[in-house]
Amino acid sequence: MGAKLKVAGWVAVGAVAGALTTMQFQANARSSLSPLPLEELQQLAAVFGMVKSDYVEPVDEKKLINDAIAGMVSGLDPHSQFFDKKNFKEFREGSTGKFVGVGIEIGMEDGLVKIVSPIEGSPAFRAGLKSGDLISKIDDTAVRGLTLDQAVKRMRGEANTKVQLTIYRKNENRSFPVTIVREEIHAQSVRSKIVEPGYAWLRVSQFQESTVEDFAKKLEEIYKQEPNLKGLVLDLRNDPGGLLDGAVAISAAFLPKDVEVVSTNGQIPESKASLKANPDFYVRRGGNDPLRKLPAALKKVPLVVLVNGGSASASEIVAGALQDHKRAIIMGEQTFGKGSVQTVRQLGPETALKITTARYYTPSGRSIQAKGIVPDVMLDETAEGNVFAAFRTREADLEKHLGGADEVKDEAANKAREAAREEARQKLEAEYAKKLEPPKPLPEFGSAQDFPLTQALNQLKGQTVLVSKTAVERKPEAKPGE
Repeated sequence: MGAKLKVAGWVAVGAVAGALTTMQFQANARSSLSPLPLEELQQLAAVFGMVKSDYVEPVDEKKLINDAIAGMVSGLDPHSQFFDKKNFKEFREGSTGKFVGVGIEIGMEDGLVKIVSPIEGSPAFRAGLKSGDLISKIDDTAVRGLTLDQAVKRMRGEANTKVQLTIYRKNENRSFPVTIVREEIHAQSVRSKIVEPGYAWLRVSQFQESTVEDFAKKLEEIYKQEPNLKGLVLDLRNDPGGLLDGAVAISAAFLPKDVEVVSTNGQIPESKASLKANPDFYVRRGGNDPLRKLPAALKKVPLVVLVNGGSASASEIVAGALQDHKRAIIMGEQTFGKGSVQTVRQLGPETALKITTARYYTPSGRSIQAKGIVPDVMLDETAEGNVFAAFRTREADLEKHLGGADEVKDEAANKAREAAREEARQKLEAEYAKKLEPPKPLPEFGSAQDFPLTQALNQLKGQTVLVSKTAVERKPEAKPGE
């Protein structure tokens, strides 16, 4: 399959940052603010007519129009998108956390799908699948060679239909088939555990509709086990973002009431806002405040937030707010740098437009667009260093990304960074070819082998932290003459 796919298979879960976006929802599109350009619209109509009449074979008119809309929107920036029926369905599944499938959180390891965790109560959980199991076949299709997204699509399907997975269980050195009946799954975006007496770990993997309620429940469970909690690690690594109100709520759980969490600014009046740590800014209409029962001690418990290059959008809002208010120590790697808000406007029953409507700013007024949040303490991924850091793409690397503060877009610089990633990949491939083994995949977040988590606990306990000796802030491209 080639070296690129092999290296991609070694990267931990959720390596593609920005898969979800910080967003708000509006039902109706706004009317045009200025007269339409008639000459260009006449050209569009002329091209439509030529394609319909002259193309080598008949073309569906609706498809032509949808493709034209999609092309227009995709030319704006990497995060604006036209949703047709299929894409809108997938988008809603991502934001609600509900989908039809087998119920597993997955990553890739050595070209196979690795089960990070079966979702409790799901068909996979009931079938006895375990963390660390590898999926080698989905029905009659070999997994090796598929992307993670392709594997996910093969495991999803219609409710009450069957899928057969071939499982390799390493600790038993055996393979076996499992037939699972798909059903609606409620994804768990929040996990937690008591790491050691007095210290807890709470991970938010993305910001979905149920995330804030799940977050509150997990914190209540933590405080039942540890009423005198000494320190908490909030893990936002590889969290690609999600719903804006979720980011505001989770920030509000730790901040004093009514301080600013994030502000937004764009072209239309609705995009100019200051969102505060107050239920008015995150409780949905007719709902109760899911944070109302949290203990008051949570506002002052020592807090470390873990981030990396896969932390994007809503997770950057949380990290930025807690950093600016000096409520937490931010540790890890510089984040992805997606500092924009997308609004979803439904166009019809099954189509919608996701369009970038604002930039967001941390409480101190920082725009992190194309830059990201720079941690207070830089950490490596492992005790051996940042094995995979060179391969990560950030917002600043994306074609047509919105310009950040003080950023001058430089195509030559982008090509140089891409060349550097390719060189690093080739070097890593060569090194491990000599050893006749691939690099070890990154340990599961929250495990005993999780190096950044160990350093976060050391920070909370006042012990020595092994700070990265190589990681440096990635700055915007310098302006000409600087």
